[in-house]
Amino acid sequence: MSKKLGFLLVVLLFVFSFSVDARTIGGVNMEETFKAGDETLILNGAGIREKFFADIYVAGLYLKEKSSDYKKIMSMDESMVIKIKIVSSLITAERFKEACEEGFERTTNGNTKPLRPKIDLAYTAFAQKFNVGDIFDLVYIKGVGTDFYKNGKLITKVDGIDFKAALFGIWIIDKPSHKNEKLRKGMLGLPL
Repeated sequence: MSKKLGFLLVVLLFVFSFSVDARTIGGVNMEETFKAGDETLILNGAGIREKFFADIYVAGLYLKEKSSDYKKIMSMDESMVIKIKIVSSLITAERFKEACEEGFERTTNGNTKPLRPKIDLAYTAFAQKFNVGDIFDLVYIKGVGTDFYKNGKLITKVDGIDFKAALFGIWIIDKPSHKNEKLRKGMLGLPL
């Protein structure tokens, strides 16, 4: 009987060790940590972007320490990351750009003009064709700016915390792009 109990404990420890390394959201593994420069960030939360009952992408928010205060997250000058994993061919570069544009309108209260050069530069990261399995990392480095990666390759850099606030706000502001409250709550670690 003790051998069975010992075996069961080994199995549980094995399973638990994998669940600590990744969190599954809609069948997609989101890593529990992200290395940004010299800092290790933790997964604050993740959610699924849906449209017409189809999963489009899974996005996760990585912070130095967990928080559900979107205003604090948007304004603080701390390294942070949004990881986006494309899970559907329904999302295209053009549709993603349109959704981001609507999001920038919301996060700037309709005043995108001061950020327009930075916004347009950021769009170069989303100019190539989207494929199922593509991963975008939007990596803000404290005091520097946001690096845009596609599948691990650096595409562009945009400086300034003002831009970071508007960009990250697209997903976490209290009036999210396309009113996708489920994704917002998931990324902020709030109950659905």
